[in-house]
Amino acid sequence: MNLTDRQRKLVFAGLVVVLAVVGVYLTVAAPDDDTEGGAAPTPTATAGPTGPASPPPGISGTVSAGSFDVYRLLPFSQQEFATAADLAQRFTAAYGTYRFDEDPKVYGDRLAPMVTAALLAELRRGEASPGKIDLRRQQQVVAEGSATLDRVRDIEDNSLIFLVTLKQQVTKGGKKGQESQQYAVTVSRDGGSLRVYAFAPADEGQAGDTG
Repeated sequence: MNLTDRQRKLVFAGLVVVLAVVGVYLTVAAPDDDTEGGAAPTPTATAGPTGPASPPPGISGTVSAGSFDVYRLLPFSQQEFATAADLAQRFTAAYGTYRFDEDPKVYGDRLAPMVTAALLAELRRGEASPGKIDLRRQQQVVAEGSATLDRVRDIEDNSLIFLVTLKQQVTKGGKKGQESQQYAVTVSRDGGSLRVYAFAPADEGQAGDTG
């Protein structure tokens, strides 16, 4: 259909009005960058253990005793497993090593690199107990600990629980003796490292996964 000059001008003007209305609508409907009382919140990382970088690779071929690699089915690599086991053993030995004339803070500082912040706070409270300090001083207790790894109790996506036996050479009231206790030691991923997450006598049981 042929339009006259006047008709073409009217159509053009109408299009301009329609586009202006659409622009206003989009501007009003768009979400504001700010929320009430300040800028829009941004997501923050949640503290705590992180999962494995990728799922276990699995095994697609035929399984044979000579070539079976169990670590292909586990959420921890062989290196992580060995690191966690070493940590559980070292921590248990350090936990059982103390002396009556040592500042409880020094004892806690030795354990600090091996444990989570929450467990460290719990251990520090226990060592700073006036009753425990007084008894050790009265009996002049000196204990030197060593530890043996007994077995793996549980494996979860983010944690490993080891049963570890603490053996102590204890001097108490001038007399020497030996003491032994088995513990369940949970080692978990803590950011980019492995740390002892929980620690309790083995017969009390222990929660497994931490993530």
